[in-house]
Amino acid sequence: MQLLEAIHTRRSIGKVQDKPVEREKIEQILEAGTWAPNHHKTEPWKFFVMTGEGRRPLGRALADIAAEKMEDPSTPENLELLERQKLLPFRAPVVIAAAAVPSSDPKVIHIEEIGAVNAAIQNMLLVAHSLGLGAVWRTGLPTYHPRMKELFKLGEQDEVLGFIYLGYPDMTPKPGARIPFEDKTVWIEEDQQ
Repeated sequence: MQLLEAIHTRRSIGKVQDKPVEREKIEQILEAGTWAPNHHKTEPWKFFVMTGEGRRPLGRALADIAAEKMEDPSTPENLELLERQKLLPFRAPVVIAAAAVPSSDPKVIHIEEIGAVNAAIQNMLLVAHSLGLGAVWRTGLPTYHPRMKELFKLGEQDEVLGFIYLGYPDMTPKPGARIPFEDKTVWIEEDQQ
């Protein structure tokens, strides 16, 4: 698959088969992440690969976060909702948490460390697609909750930036569409002052 084809045809695949993903493919995806651009060569990423029962702690963390917002988590309706939260990581056979672990070097700008990990995630999504896998990058408020830092034993300055749910596709994605780049681009070819 050519690079531009991969970029144009990659889609978020939210429904995947329960079939295991070969470790070699997961390792290729992780390696692709490590080749993302990063200022000062800090390589600020850290990946947590969850499979099998290793996904269960993530489900408990999601339920804990959801319970915080409930007036009474013990009602039958809320207990059912919390059980569903616990099962969310089981939507895919592999879940990769991607975290930014910023350098403490004073020359390093924090937002650039975040950007580097986001670039790593994009590399990973493209390689997953090229290997015939389906993936979706999931975020949302629970991703950034302190409970996630606790789960992955991250420091105060570290950030979980998302979860890549990965597996063999069990859906046909809709064709993609984008606003033409011309509508989002300003060409500056001479001094306008």
